[in-house]
Amino acid sequence: MSKRIIAFVDGSIYSASVCDHTAWVAKRMDASVELLHVLGRRGTPTPSEGLGTRSALQAELAAVDEQRARLVTHRGIAILEDARHMLTKSGLQAVSSELVHGDLLDTLARHEMGAEMVLIGKRGEAADFAIEHLGSNLERIVRTATHPVLVASRAFRPIKKVLVAHDGGASSLKAIDYIARSPLFPDLQITVVAVGVKTAETERRLTDAAALLRGGGIATETLTVGGVPDVALGNLVDSAGFDMLVMGAYGHSRIRSLIIGSTTTAMIRSCKVPVLLVR
Repeated sequence: MSKRIIAFVDGSIYSASVCDHTAWVAKRMDASVELLHVLGRRGTPTPSEGLGTRSALQAELAAVDEQRARLVTHRGIAILEDARHMLTKSGLQAVSSELVHGDLLDTLARHEMGAEMVLIGKRGEAADFAIEHLGSNLERIVRTATHPVLVASRAFRPIKKVLVAHDGGASSLKAIDYIARSPLFPDLQITVVAVGVKTAETERRLTDAAALLRGGGIATETLTVGGVPDVALGNLVDSAGFDMLVMGAYGHSRIRSLIIGSTTTAMIRSCKVPVLLVR
């Protein structure tokens, strides 16, 4: 078992879903799992200047800081233990875990090398209070990761129907190639969709994408829908009962800058199914 996937867990309401999605990916890829929980670097408390009480106050703040650090560490260990238990209970055996003190992106850079995929929840521990915002850690990871990133939805459901957004851009083409080669997708129902006006060029792109996937043994349908990409794709996911959306992390033409890509960001925010982003 040489393949490895990375899953970030943080104790949020999304962590259980991250574990469920991780188990699904690991089984289909026959991959080991590395669980990571990252604790930010601790700051040193700096008390205000006082008259006569500065030393006592500094000592008290230091003690409080040490106690907080111990509690945070114990909680991190418990989060990893619970996540590991969920994965082993699902039948996985090759599961490791690590509590990391440091920067999230430094951790990603160290661990991502040689991994097949990175998994993370859509939002962090303030999920219920930030419905309209993506988790800051998610945005940082998607901007930085060099491997596919699977953004777990709030709850896992069996994945059978997959919608693939295709706009003809380089990132979109890489997503098609990834699907054709990955062990995740055989036996799943794949639909490749273009959003916009139906033209000969659009049809050619869809035909080429379907041919590549069928050449990899994946049954594929194609579809063109009108409208604004994030709205049209979201409506299609809901109305047709798709279980996963796959798209390039960066879009074509006007969708180049963004945090990740304006359409990509909007889709992650609104989509109720997991989103696989391919760079």
